[in-house]
Amino acid sequence: MLIRVNGKELDVAAVTLESLLRELDYTEAMVATAVNQTFVRRDQRSATPLRTGDQVEILVPRQGG
Repeated sequence: MLIRVNGKELDVAAVTLESLLRELDYTEAMVATAVNQTFVRRDQRSATPLRTGDQVEILVPRQGG
């Protein structure tokens, strides 16, 4: 299915936000996530379905200033 991840169109097999993170190798990373501009808590990722055309943001915290 085609979705946008961090502004880039990707063809993914994932059907939930949690499976998308696994597919994109974010399993060990501490990240913040949003689907269609709505924040998704870590404990809700497995229950958050993805649909064609969804916009997903995956944010990795960085140090610095």
